Amino acid sequence: MFDVRIGDSLGSIADIFPDWQPHDRFGLIIGSPLGGLGATHLLQIAITSFYDVKESRRTERKIYPEIYAFHAGKGHGTHAPFDFWPQRREKIVSGDHRDMLDAINDCGITRLAVPDGPLRDLVHRPKEEDAALDRIVTAVAYASSGRIARPDFSIAGNDRRTEYNPSRVLRPLVPAAAPTKPSRSGIQVKEVDPTYRNWLLEREGDVTEQDRVDAARKREALKDAGGLATETYRFLRVADALKRLC
Repeated sequence: MFDVRIGDSLGSIADIFPDWQPHDRFGLIIGSPLGGLGATHLLQIAITSFYDVKESRRTERKIYPEIYAFHAGKGHGTHAPFDFWPQRREKIVSGDHRDMLDAINDCGITRLAVPDGPLRDLVHRPKEEDAALDRIVTAVAYASSGRIARPDFSIAGNDRRTEYNPSRVLRPLVPAAAPTKPSRSGIQVKEVDPTYRNWLLEREGDVTEQDRVDAARKREALKDAGGLATETYRFLRVADALKRLC
């Protein structure tokens, strides 16, 4: 459902996340209201990679992907519709960059996306930076608007379903208090879990109505005439990504 271009050439998911392994974990740092919407396609191909590397995750285990959202300083609107679930996979981290790196290391993140920003002379706690450098294999910068300056690659949706989860982050669909029926597949899904409903309600106050309007406007600016969005990104050295933590 996605078209990848590396520079001006056709690419693939493997060009962005080379040699994805069964124990890879994707982390997305969110530093502004609904800011993770600028990296929705990157997130979705990370999820695809998680399942593709081990098909039993789709057929036997039926597990949620190992993806983690790290909200810097405060909650910036729940991104749980993207399957950051259970709720422990959406972390609210203090505004201290040292706490952010601790959270990244605690979750064993191997593929990291950070909001674009200037390099800063950040000093982390002893050994934490080395631990991250030893483990993280891919680092990517994104913009909350979805379009970054000096991009290295782009990801375009070619199927309208790629816009479903972004729309649910913009306007969460809160399930009924008591689900009237189980999922059609019979598999337990978050939408019939009362704690999912409670999480959405708990996070409603993270952002304002104006924040949602502004985020929706940014999303629309990414779309072509068919309603499909193209996002752009830039590769980072892992060491440089750690100097952009917020």
